[in-house]
Amino acid sequence: MLESNRTTYKQTIQVADSAYYNNRELSWLAFNKRVLEEAVDTKNPLLERFKFLGIFSSNLDEFFMIRVAGLKDQVKAGFSKPENKAGLTPKQQLFSISKQNHDLIKQQYDTYIHTLLPELQKYGVEIIAVEKLEKSNLDKLEQYFDEQIFPVLTPMAIDTYRPFPMLMNKSLNLAVVLSENLNDEQQIAEIKGRLAIVQVPSMLTRYIEIATSDSTRLFVLLEDVIAYFIKRLFKGYRVSSVSQFRIARNADMTIHEEDAQDLLKEIEEELQKRKWGAAVRLEIKSPYDQGVLAYLKSVLEIDDEDVYEIEGQLDLTSLFSFYRLLKSTHEELAEKAFIPKLTTELHPDQNIFDQMIQRDILLHHPYESFKPVLDFVNGAADDENVLAIKQTLYRVSGDSPVIKALKRAAAKGKQVTVLVELKARFDEENNVQWAKELERAGCHVIYGMTHLKTHGKITLVVRREREHIKRFVHLGTGNYNDATAKIYTDISLFTVNRNIGIDAANFFNYLSGYTQKPVYHHLSVAPFDIRNDFLHLIDQEIHYHRRYGNGRIIGKMNSLTDKILIMKLYEASIAGVTIELIVRGACCLRPQIQGVSENIRVRSIVGRFLEHSRIYYFHHNKQEKFFFSSADMMTRNMVKRVEILFPILDTHLKKKVWKWLEVMLADNVKAREQDQEGNYHYVIKKDHELSINSQEIFCQYALCDDQE
Repeated sequence: MLESNRTTYKQTIQVADSAYYNNRELSWLAFNKRVLEEAVDTKNPLLERFKFLGIFSSNLDEFFMIRVAGLKDQVKAGFSKPENKAGLTPKQQLFSISKQNHDLIKQQYDTYIHTLLPELQKYGVEIIAVEKLEKSNLDKLEQYFDEQIFPVLTPMAIDTYRPFPMLMNKSLNLAVVLSENLNDEQQIAEIKGRLAIVQVPSMLTRYIEIATSDSTRLFVLLEDVIAYFIKRLFKGYRVSSVSQFRIARNADMTIHEEDAQDLLKEIEEELQKRKWGAAVRLEIKSPYDQGVLAYLKSVLEIDDEDVYEIEGQLDLTSLFSFYRLLKSTHEELAEKAFIPKLTTELHPDQNIFDQMIQRDILLHHPYESFKPVLDFVNGAADDENVLAIKQTLYRVSGDSPVIKALKRAAAKGKQVTVLVELKARFDEENNVQWAKELERAGCHVIYGMTHLKTHGKITLVVRREREHIKRFVHLGTGNYNDATAKIYTDISLFTVNRNIGIDAANFFNYLSGYTQKPVYHHLSVAPFDIRNDFLHLIDQEIHYHRRYGNGRIIGKMNSLTDKILIMKLYEASIAGVTIELIVRGACCLRPQIQGVSENIRVRSIVGRFLEHSRIYYFHHNKQEKFFFSSADMMTRNMVKRVEILFPILDTHLKKKVWKWLEVMLADNVKAREQDQEGNYHYVIKKDHELSINSQEIFCQYALCDDQE
């Protein structure tokens, strides 16, 4: 894309002091704290606050399974060197993570138990302990247990011949301590030999509704019902205690690609190992048996800092299903449904390819519907003039219309090439199945490049236009996933720009065949080139600022962790360039440090939609350059992934994007700013200012035909 594709830029300053950087893991925890703040925020509808608690828990599960697991592996391997930015060793990071997480989880459960549940009771909804049910309801519940729950349960005794079972990652379990017989009153000194594990079936509903005589809704938890009637499973024994616990395991995968004869097979084998990886966290519900905790710590090889004693129900990711249960009868407690707008730039009755020839089209999801993207792929599958479709797939929905369209296209004899990224974390199993299905349908399926994840989002459609061949390209910042497109903010560009079309063709040929790395006209492709182009663009901005005094850089991304790019941004700040960063998640850059980053501001927007788009702007003395990308400014995106950075060339579309940036930078409702210590605070709204919630404003824009 730029001359820098063949050049590695040297930093002209070395800002190596660890005080200038945030640790990546602790910065991510600060992001999850911002998610938790949304559950606390009374301006959010009550059910949405429950959902944010679920998001917080889901985020934390993944954090332990990947990030904490990685640090523990480093400690086991004897690695004790500090990381290269904030200067913390793996052990120091684990200590700080544990301390912060214990505080955050306490705040989470305080919010859940003492604020949200009591507030929900005001609306006639309650989660109640089984012991508090009236006898008539208890009798009905007992019948339900006998008929619906008991047949599914499998008690697993632990003794000399039956070792501690390999409990599945994230499963909810009951540890049951038993006396030898009904008359044995002796205190149990040792757990082993008198312990059984009962796994709570994940396929059964977690929230069991109790029939009431009025409009109130009463629920009990599945695990509490099992615990209450647990003696049915152990006839001849006395149940001394029941302790509820949950384990998170190391879920990172090690793929030896060079040795893999069949990558699909190796990934399938690794997926099985993921279920039984080393334990990295133990959650146990209070009250619990102290002997059980000691035994679990021993058998799971869990340290004290990885034990989380929970004052309430375990696994609040189940609040997603609770949200759905209540929304049907309490819509007033949920966010009003937002229906994405069909863009006025595309006429639904006209051929999408003919409309693309007229002009470039830019969509802002989820405010503008994802349907045109599906129409593009479906149209390509059904259009008799389309000769070939080439597409990258990283994550798709469970019943993907994109997959159906590609299979249909192959059945009609079109050349269909699909790069399915088998290493997309937590989507590996789905993608293995999609790859097999596409191959059976006649598509040419490729799996990317050795040691790299293909994360770029691009579709190329080759179509016959009278006597000529024309290339139609879709580029995006998000996945070809119609489900997440409703809740993630992302950008789609449709273009027939000749040079971008050539770039797209070269990109796919490079991935699928034996050819030298292309020189692109407009695209920039990682590994390495995107970083080099960013360095070149920042250098140019420094040059323009020194000459004209109007340097400005704006970057919106999910995370900012790459030290080389951070140092270059510091260099630009020292030169006087104004830098405004919108970083949703982890940010290792510290702003507002005198003499280093005083010209940099960092904000994070956490709201109803997940901010996922990546936008990069460089003023260049009024020769404004706008770019979108699948890549964040993270080292993994720069050097370990195949990513795409693409420009906006149309002047009209540049004005549209500038409006989006202005609104996001003005947000004073959902935005937090980072201070020089790395802490985040809500943006303080001045007395004369209107409240600006950027996501709500974009929803309003979607209802208008003109966004200018």
